[in-house]
Amino acid sequence: MGGPLHGPVAHGLACAALLFVKNGELWNSMAYHGTGYHHERHRLEKYWGVTSREGWHRAQERLLNADMVSGVWQFVLQIRHVLARDFAGAVSIEHWRESAERVLRRSMAEAGEARITPEGVTRGEPVSAAEAESQVAGVRRMIGRIARYEARFRADGLLPEGSFIRTTEAWDHGRASGMARWGLGARFCTVQEAEQAVLRAGRAAQAAYRSWEDFSAGYVLGCCLHFDEEEFGRWYEEMLDAHRILTTDPASPWLNIPWK
Repeated sequence: MGGPLHGPVAHGLACAALLFVKNGELWNSMAYHGTGYHHERHRLEKYWGVTSREGWHRAQERLLNADMVSGVWQFVLQIRHVLARDFAGAVSIEHWRESAERVLRRSMAEAGEARITPEGVTRGEPVSAAEAESQVAGVRRMIGRIARYEARFRADGLLPEGSFIRTTEAWDHGRASGMARWGLGARFCTVQEAEQAVLRAGRAAQAAYRSWEDFSAGYVLGCCLHFDEEEFGRWYEEMLDAHRILTTDPASPWLNIPWK
């Protein structure tokens, strides 16, 4: 279709390839019309609440800054990353849970303390005991969910044995690349604005991940945590199929565009 196959723009477009391959759409067509102007407008309104150029820009910036991905996912993954770095080895689930709980409880305790600010002494908002226990239980459950997904990823070849996922920012970076094209299809931005957003998505992904496979695992985990509910159903199977296509097909952008 005349879309870029190499270079920075192609790299940024390839960050959304999991999404577009899953949907059976062209991965590299920047001047893209989707399934028609009215459908693109409807899709942005239905799934993103975007009905204007300003709304598109807000959504685009949040995705580029990885501001839509769940803070809970990022919190527990960062805890494990720090543990793995400090202890130079695998982190057991129980050690991970205990460490996350300690950090969370300390953070909640500090939230209730008075702080000195330029405006004077500001009282914190204490967290109730019931809320604290609810948050701790939620974090412990999330760690279990992530560990079970990673085990399945390893069994299916999506994640190398012995490795783990450091961040789910790819879930936002990939969708940021897609949002640029959706915004163009809905006429909320120009080709130049869409291209700049795609370039930024590619650079953000490169800063957070080491390879296409690393990026893919982070993206698929984010997608599954958001949609799949540990059913390992349609959402997981479609993402796994897209990952396999992109890591094995000779024409795949992931096999023809260097990560860095």
